[in-house]
Amino acid sequence: MNTKPKKKAFDLRLLRRIFSYTAPYKKTLQLAAVLAVILAGLSPLRPYLIKLSVDKYIGNNLLMGLIWVSVFHFGILILESVLRFWFTYRTSWLGQTVIKDLRNYVFEKVIHQDLSFFDKTAIGKLTTHTINDIESINEVFSEGIISLVADTLTIISIIIIMLVTDWKLTLVCLATFPLLILATWWFKEEVNKSSRRVRTAVGALNAFVQEHLSGMYIVQAFAAEKNQMNLFTEINREHRDANIKGIFAYSVFFPLVEIILAASLGLLVWYGADRIMRYDTTPGNIIAFVMYLNLLFRPLRMMADKFNVLQMGVIAGERVFAVLDSDEHINNSGTYIAPAIKGDVEFRNVHFSYIPGVPVLKGISFKVAAGKTIAIVGHTGAGKSSLVSILNRQYETEGGEILIDGRKLTEYDIFGLRRHIGIVLQDIFLFSGTISDNITLRNPDIPRQKVEEVARMLGIHDFIMRLPGNYGFDVMERGNSLSQGQRQLISFARALLYDPSILILDEATSSVDSESEQLIQHAIDTLIKGRTSIIIAHRLSTIRKADEILVLEQGQIIERGSHESLLALQGRYFDLYTAVDEMKETI
Repeated sequence: MNTKPKKKAFDLRLLRRIFSYTAPYKKTLQLAAVLAVILAGLSPLRPYLIKLSVDKYIGNNLLMGLIWVSVFHFGILILESVLRFWFTYRTSWLGQTVIKDLRNYVFEKVIHQDLSFFDKTAIGKLTTHTINDIESINEVFSEGIISLVADTLTIISIIIIMLVTDWKLTLVCLATFPLLILATWWFKEEVNKSSRRVRTAVGALNAFVQEHLSGMYIVQAFAAEKNQMNLFTEINREHRDANIKGIFAYSVFFPLVEIILAASLGLLVWYGADRIMRYDTTPGNIIAFVMYLNLLFRPLRMMADKFNVLQMGVIAGERVFAVLDSDEHINNSGTYIAPAIKGDVEFRNVHFSYIPGVPVLKGISFKVAAGKTIAIVGHTGAGKSSLVSILNRQYETEGGEILIDGRKLTEYDIFGLRRHIGIVLQDIFLFSGTISDNITLRNPDIPRQKVEEVARMLGIHDFIMRLPGNYGFDVMERGNSLSQGQRQLISFARALLYDPSILILDEATSSVDSESEQLIQHAIDTLIKGRTSIIIAHRLSTIRKADEILVLEQGQIIERGSHESLLALQGRYFDLYTAVDEMKETI
């Protein structure tokens, strides 16, 4: 997936798509628009009241009139404050609500992606898209387009009032505006470049940290801390430099705006004083114009920043939509939902590859009758685990057919199908949480009694009860508080809890100590009765009782038969079995 931002000035199509997610909340959006118009109209009112107070009431000693205009002025101030609070709150609420929905859409999309998507996408960058980039979209609403529109309306209303009040004084005051426009353009471009660099650096940081925290054992085992620290320092330095470039732009722009404002006020005082001395204007008018300029420059100094916020929100939206638009989703075109399956499995001339042009399985054909056990052996890379991945449709085949109970695999609803298939992998993944949570995968419909029943069946109930909190014991991230063997047993319980019709054991005992292996082997002997079982194993002693054994080499079946018949053949299986025995003798 290409996440590199496109170099375009602005993409209105993406902005419209972002705003399409506000459709369920259009009343809030309409309210924000109405409040923006009202606030724009109220902004010039207070300077006008000051002018009125100075020129009419103070100058003529009209105390009661001054009191009433002051009360009215106070009321306008309270009203404007309340409306501005409500405007800020509702636009922020809209942004948070939209990104809540977007995060749900993105996560739902991610969990339904084909595994090939994760093979090509760095998890750290995907995390950045799901968290950081979506948070940037929130700023489109809270600090972006709505705020920009409100500020623009305010600026327009103030300039109109200034021109109507005294157009000559207005032109003198705004003589410094070309400098402000140039400064704003420079600031916008510099911050935009910096923001792009920061986004890229954040993605690189997230990807690096996530990957190295997950692989910390390897880093420490090979004493690679110094080299990895050097790499991290370089990535972190790029992140710092990108931020400093933006900080420099802010440090120059805001003082420059203050200087331009001071110049405008200086011109106003110089020209206004001359006009007052010639009785061509009033002191109240000059005071009002001072307030107009402050009200005018306040949104102007923020508009460039807000435009960059808007632009970066759109760029972040592009990254998020790249995930949402990915077509590497699970192809769930099947409609048949089987209430139960017997477990007849058949592969017919199946071809498969992870990378086009590099075949992993080459014309695999075999049958497993319901309730029978088939074992698959072979060297690493022979294609054993790939059979598992395509049987439950985590990957799609490139040719041939797979049938379950005589029906093509693609005809089944994929989620209904997987409920009938239990899998135990060699690489165990446990989620942060309790043992019970990991066995049930936090399914609230599964009672504790059922969990304990499965644990007793496996013979692991006693070991769980010895842990602090027993079934409520926190296994920590990836199950780090348990041994490899204990994690394997928990994974086995997870697979068996749903009483699958087809049981797949992919190197399920390869990382288990002898005591744990005996527990699992006893459970296997009990549980494969009446179930179709596919066992992939390095420990050939665990598959002697299989009804048929397939020997894979370079993606093809080169031998098949029972344990005894394959030994008598004295072929590749005999070599594998003999090598295992010699290893045991060496040990």
